[in-house]
Amino acid sequence: MKPIWIVDDDQSIRFVLEKALLREDLPTRSFTNTREVLAALEVAADDEMQGPQVLVSDIRMPGGSGLDLLDKVKAKHPGLPVIIMTAFSDLDSAVSAFQGGAFEYLPKPFDLPRAVELIRRAVDESQREEVAEERMAAAPEMLGQAPAMQDVFRAIGRLSQSNVTVLITGESGSGKELVARALHKHSPRTNGPFVAINTAAIPKDLLESELFGHERGAFTGAQTMRRGRFEQAEGGTLFLDEIGDMPFDLQTRLLRVLSDGHFYRVGGHNSVKANVRVIAATHQDLEQRVKLGGFREDLFHRLNVIRLRLPALRERGEDVPALTRHFLQQSAKQLGVEPKRISDAALARLATFGFPGNVRQLENICHWLTVMAPAQLIEAKDLPPEVMAVQPGEAPAAVPVAAAALAPAAAPVAAMPAAAMEHDAMPASSAAAAASPAAVVPSPIEAGALGGWEIGLELEAQTLLAAGRTDVWDALSRRFESRLILTALANTRGRRIEAAQKLGIGRNTITRKIQELGLE
Repeated sequence: MKPIWIVDDDQSIRFVLEKALLREDLPTRSFTNTREVLAALEVAADDEMQGPQVLVSDIRMPGGSGLDLLDKVKAKHPGLPVIIMTAFSDLDSAVSAFQGGAFEYLPKPFDLPRAVELIRRAVDESQREEVAEERMAAAPEMLGQAPAMQDVFRAIGRLSQSNVTVLITGESGSGKELVARALHKHSPRTNGPFVAINTAAIPKDLLESELFGHERGAFTGAQTMRRGRFEQAEGGTLFLDEIGDMPFDLQTRLLRVLSDGHFYRVGGHNSVKANVRVIAATHQDLEQRVKLGGFREDLFHRLNVIRLRLPALRERGEDVPALTRHFLQQSAKQLGVEPKRISDAALARLATFGFPGNVRQLENICHWLTVMAPAQLIEAKDLPPEVMAVQPGEAPAAVPVAAAALAPAAAPVAAMPAAAMEHDAMPASSAAAAASPAAVVPSPIEAGALGGWEIGLELEAQTLLAAGRTDVWDALSRRFESRLILTALANTRGRRIEAAQKLGIGRNTITRKIQELGLE
């Protein structure tokens, strides 16, 4: 087993943790400052078993802070759990640690059994990450026999020896990031980092710092210098997802980087050179955005060197069976259960569905079926409401994003595929997907899928009340809270404190709710 790395200039802290972890048969390696750790990581790059299983670091040490170390480690080893040790009075730093991707923070003075339990959890997380990476490496990068997908594969092959800028277009959920990762993997930059950022998911005020980094003191709360995504992707590929939503003033800065390869950190005065290949993606019509004045024409031409159009799932219906079986296998592995099989009748019914959410929606449906289907063989009657609400041969209505509370959602797994982790809003569907809903009387849940989750909730409550139930409040509240927590945990890959922050509740609250709702 790989060792737990402990970084602290206090010898007594190192000694106590070493002895406690050795008693638990957890090997350790200790360091006194960040320089030693970074040098050891360089050496370990040639031998995986020499690297850390978990990194435990103090936040304030001579020669560099734990936050700087966290930033550098996460840039090269994003799956490595990092635990930051900090004093009770240093909560601002604790918040910064979580924002930087820390697994957990350990307040000083700490309770030794709790510290060991926390490190043990981090070890489990690390091992799950390793298993997930092995499975991802063993699984095919992309599936698709449809002619439209074969065109995409051929284009990736032709670009395999090029560093040219690529613009990927396609509807949300169609797998644009998977294509970007494939372009990176089959390029001369394959040994460099692949860094992705969704420009639509980050507030405008923070996006500039996320892209270009900032100097210490550049703005309130900037306690340390931070490298942006361009620096993190040095020598590799930077994927700019939903580029069409980038604020207009930031488009000018991006154009400069693409033009001369230089940029400035926020608050900085020294030019930084960027050796980065840029791949951008959008579901929007950028030519139309240019005409409306929402996107710079010169930036559009800089990005639009090579354009790859990714087909919607409804354009590659012959791929639905293979994708369904693949996602069912993947979901079962992630949840540690026996894979479910799907009947030909169920596959045929799925083939009639237009998938306004594309491949991501099919993947979420497979997660839902893995959890909710009552038997090992999935029959047509087991399919989720939004599929059953559409009669064969009829196009589905676009499902509102809010309907996720009652429609299938991602299961709380330790490692979700990247394409499933981007929570884009589903686009307004094409003319085919925007046809009227089925001319049948929907059940309460089906009504929710068609008209918004509030309507579904109201009708479900009416059904329970009409049945004489006296626990309607508790029953529906538990389902609502369970779905919120499971979705947040899926989004944060099982990290409870980060999930609590995203939901706007306290970490004690989410822990209590998980226990009360039986979500352990």
